[in-house]
Amino acid sequence: MSPSPTGWGAWDYRIVFTAGGAPFIELIEGAPGSPWHAEDGARFDHIGFWSSDVREGSRRLEREGFPVDFSGCPHGRPFAYHQMDSIGARVELVDASRQESFLQAWNPGGAPMPAIDETAG
Repeated sequence: MSPSPTGWGAWDYRIVFTAGGAPFIELIEGAPGSPWHAEDGARFDHIGFWSSDVREGSRRLEREGFPVDFSGCPHGRPFAYHQMDSIGARVELVDASRQESFLQAWNPGGAPMPAIDETAG
């Protein structure tokens, strides 16, 4: 698939995912100042996980010592990035409610993927 140009607020960016099912590799070209800008060149940026509740998952990661790097939640976007220095990258939580539209766009007919159950103790 070819990259899809999109935008969010003042940030324009292009995004594309590999086809054929999980695991997906995401390539993002982000505008300066955006959470996806790679001013020092291409890099491994993050590992993404589906979450049953991004806000609760984000609080859990903060309690475990992984600070929020950027959250879309205050802006009505259900995702959050947390810095995880042990892997040299960020962890992204994306609300599982977004999975159906993701699959329609990037893997039509693809099987649902598991989500972290944030209600499990």
